[in-house]
Amino acid sequence: MGDVAMTVPVVRALANQYPELKITVISRSFFQPFYNGIPNLHFFHFDEKERHKGIVGLWRLFQDLKSFNIDAFADLHNVLRSKVLRTLFSLSGKKTAFVDKGRAEKKALTRVENKIFQPLTTMFDRHQLVFEALGFPIDLSRPQFPEKAKISQSELATIVSQSNTVIGIAPFAQYDSKVYPLDLMQEVIDALASHKNSTIFLFGGGQKEKEQLQSLVGNKTNVLNMAGKIPFQEELNLISNLDVMLSMDSGNGHIAAILGIPVVTLWGATHPFAGFLPFNQSLDNALVSDRNQYPNLPTSVYGNKRVAGYENAMRTILPEQVVARMEDVLRSKK
Repeated sequence: MGDVAMTVPVVRALANQYPELKITVISRSFFQPFYNGIPNLHFFHFDEKERHKGIVGLWRLFQDLKSFNIDAFADLHNVLRSKVLRTLFSLSGKKTAFVDKGRAEKKALTRVENKIFQPLTTMFDRHQLVFEALGFPIDLSRPQFPEKAKISQSELATIVSQSNTVIGIAPFAQYDSKVYPLDLMQEVIDALASHKNSTIFLFGGGQKEKEQLQSLVGNKTNVLNMAGKIPFQEELNLISNLDVMLSMDSGNGHIAAILGIPVVTLWGATHPFAGFLPFNQSLDNALVSDRNQYPNLPTSVYGNKRVAGYENAMRTILPEQVVARMEDVLRSKK
């Protein structure tokens, strides 16, 4: 989800800066709401389970896309399926370009021996280079964001409108090495919930996360567990009305960022230097684990590698640090 969300600001800039273009985005139907409101954009549903499954399905996908008279193909994923599709377009005489994910540089950033600890090119700049190769240079320095969305559920809309401060917290990630310890997150939530007339919305998915979020809610009336409560589009609408989002290195942080919401991120095994800091966010808002105590950080690009002895790295990010950063962001918005 985060990978798809990171394409949105670049595609939005492309559409705004080249209004004569007709753009077709190919992705799973679940992600279509990310691209709502982008002009001259058509979203094509990639059906990975049936029509477009396997090699035969990719050929069928290519045939389906030919009806759009595509002149150029931008591969923003650069995985096996997109490579096959890209090759088919190239063989048919179309101009193609693909994202360089910088795997060698990322390996150098995360290895133990001879680690090269320096910021890498962001994924947004990497996507930008793809369109530049196709003849469409993009300026990302003055991004445009959608207006705050209308919340259709009246009860939620009332809560938001009557709150001085609306905070979102997404405490989970795909891998445990990127998840802030829940006992420390409880301290953060308790401190933020003590602010006068503030409302905190907790985001997550799945039954286990839903139960864990409910535990974080406790008996606080101004902390609301949104897991499984509203459709995805309504969740996006709610996020667009936040004053700030607290997220791990995960999809929710990217979603808030592409909607123009300030995001504070917490980093464990991964690090913003890998290029995955949410769009248009200050590095000051990325709180990282202590490399003096854990010098091999970052140990992973995606958080999928477990390193013995590094299980408690995120405990070096103190709850009071998190709360202070959140409060700084909120003050700057007033």
